[in-house]
Amino acid sequence: MDPSDPSPFLAGDRPLSGAELWQWRQAAQAAAIATDVNPYEVDWLLQALAGLDRLTLQLGSFRSQEAIALTVSLAELDDLWQRRLRDRQPIQYLAGRTPWREFSLRVSPAVLIPRPDTEEIIDLACALTTEADRIGHWVDLGTGSGAIALGLAQAFPQAQIHAIDCSPEALAIAQQNAVEHGLRDRIQFFHGSWFDPLDALRGQLRGMVSNPPYIPRNLLSTLQPEVVHHEPTLALDGGEDGLDAIRHLMETAPAYLQPGGLWLVELMVGQAIAVTQLLQHTGRYTAIHSHRDLSGNDRFVSARLKMA
Repeated sequence: MDPSDPSPFLAGDRPLSGAELWQWRQAAQAAAIATDVNPYEVDWLLQALAGLDRLTLQLGSFRSQEAIALTVSLAELDDLWQRRLRDRQPIQYLAGRTPWREFSLRVSPAVLIPRPDTEEIIDLACALTTEADRIGHWVDLGTGSGAIALGLAQAFPQAQIHAIDCSPEALAIAQQNAVEHGLRDRIQFFHGSWFDPLDALRGQLRGMVSNPPYIPRNLLSTLQPEVVHHEPTLALDGGEDGLDAIRHLMETAPAYLQPGGLWLVELMVGQAIAVTQLLQHTGRYTAIHSHRDLSGNDRFVSARLKMA
């Protein structure tokens, strides 16, 4: 069942009324509390499948509507919610969408769910660049849903953005998101591993931005069941110490960045010191800094490729 496919939401052989949906919502929220799931997620699902906005749901004003135009049947809606409670499937996958910055992004189990913390990497890219930097070629490595690529395209209107992922399924989602937000002509998508598809742009990139896999392998099993059982392991597993992909990016980026080009990655809390030291040991980078997220944790590291 695909929640994006239109079909009538019926109670038996008739449209569901607002009062009936209210009753279902009350029962769903009670079940959420009983199973330690945030009851707000019921409204997240209804916003995606009913077209009801947050205020309407909070006020309960839909109770007076004679019919609710949903995109799934009552049985399908309840099955989706039971999958959230029973199997701990992320609500973002069940709804098929998640908000991120100004975007409403399509997501599926083929892509990592974009987190609010990652929104800050776009603000960092803006803070670390001048107008002159925000032109030319930029790349989002391991684009997944395309979130970072879309954020860069919106923030850097003079730049050509390149988005790369090794998963064809993830690229399909990212391309859909670019089309829906009117940014498809600003982003070129490539299937491949990290910088490999950009051989023609060696030495020409103004900057690279990435949210690579960074979870140490032995910690994967300790993650929330929503993550470890449902999000793509390929986007999580960073090797023995979590830094395999990050090491690769710092080793290969000098062949693709312009002198002075920006290297910017997201990482796990506790990894910033190790990453800054590794960058220093390469001898290829300068202006190496860690950056805190809104919670005060070091979650990003930036550097510049040394001038020739």
